[in-house]
Amino acid sequence: MQNPFASPANQNQRPLSGRLAENIMHFARVLREAGIPVGPGAVLDALDAAMSGSLRTRDDFYWTLHAVFVKRRDQRELFDQAFHVFWKKPKMLEQLMQLFFHQIARDVGEKAKQAGFRRLAEAMFDSQESQSRQRERKDDIEVDASFTASADEVLRRKDFEQMTVAEQAQAKQAIARLRLHRTEAMTRRWQKALKGPAIDMRRTLKGSLRAGGHYIDLERREKQWHEPPLVVLCDISGSCSSYSRMFLHFLHALTNDRDRVTVFLFGTRLTNVTRELKRRDIDEAMAKVSGAVKDWSGGTRIGTSLREFNYRWARRVLTQGAHVLIMTDGLDREDTGLLEHEMERLRRQSKRIVWLNPLLRFEGFKALAGGIRAMMPHVDEFRPVHSLDSLRDLAAALAGAPGPEHDPKRWLRQGLH
Repeated sequence: MQNPFASPANQNQRPLSGRLAENIMHFARVLREAGIPVGPGAVLDALDAAMSGSLRTRDDFYWTLHAVFVKRRDQRELFDQAFHVFWKKPKMLEQLMQLFFHQIARDVGEKAKQAGFRRLAEAMFDSQESQSRQRERKDDIEVDASFTASADEVLRRKDFEQMTVAEQAQAKQAIARLRLHRTEAMTRRWQKALKGPAIDMRRTLKGSLRAGGHYIDLERREKQWHEPPLVVLCDISGSCSSYSRMFLHFLHALTNDRDRVTVFLFGTRLTNVTRELKRRDIDEAMAKVSGAVKDWSGGTRIGTSLREFNYRWARRVLTQGAHVLIMTDGLDREDTGLLEHEMERLRRQSKRIVWLNPLLRFEGFKALAGGIRAMMPHVDEFRPVHSLDSLRDLAAALAGAPGPEHDPKRWLRQGLH
């Protein structure tokens, strides 16, 4: 692989030569396999920039490729890892190759820390690994798998953070096909009906005047039913970013299926992304959301974000018995007193609050953190949000009554003991 930073003076005097153009094309292919959409137009722009002779340092080369290939904020970290690995950073390349070729012997906890590196490894070494597997297929032994779990079942139970790029793509397609249940609540308004339980006196009297005193049938009415508004508050801080990206695909399907759905993203600030998620095309919607959010994968200020929501948005969106979904791990960096006060205020204005916590993927989870214990008394349900099965259960729960297995008081009692 050619080093593009060896002699910057010579690069200004002669056009692009050697294997630099081939390496840039290979790097674009790695980014595409790792999940960043890189088209041929972006590759041509990168080659034109390399031929211009203005790339004098490594930083110039890095930021030039960054400007050409990175289109969304959530792609920055993946691009940074891919750049330092591909353009010969020895320590990281050694770590990546070791992770890829020995990932079967590692435990689940270590995999969780290196999920992003593993997806990069698959993108860079997929061709070599597939060739070796093809050579080994001749000596494979046939195994009866009649009582083993299917690939679809494994995918439904798998943690989002542990999924490969291909598995994430399959999960996103499964989310798009997910059946979204509906719920309706009775209102105080009336509407006309052929066999309603009550008599509509006003319409009956008007009909008798038009009939000129002749006998007429009594007009009847019934109560109106409507779907309650749904408000979603999603944490996009660094600790929840792997799950919030997949949860956004679920919210996109939910927003385009129901009428009154409002979505807010928060990390260190609150951002309303309802209009961006209304786009029918999922890729266009995610690009719009990424452009609107300024604090992706940053810190966590749950109490401050809830206070901004309560003061600016609550009266507009929390109407007619609204239901609220909060997706966060509850690990707030600020004073828990503010968080508890804002949760209490949100409780008074909402019909139902469902807390989705990715930390519930751990079997030994306990409500010991101060932020978690401040939020827990004010929610109606406490659910996981780390796999396809958890999203499927959530879609069914939005149309049903809360179950005892998701009662937050159970975790509060465990925390006390």
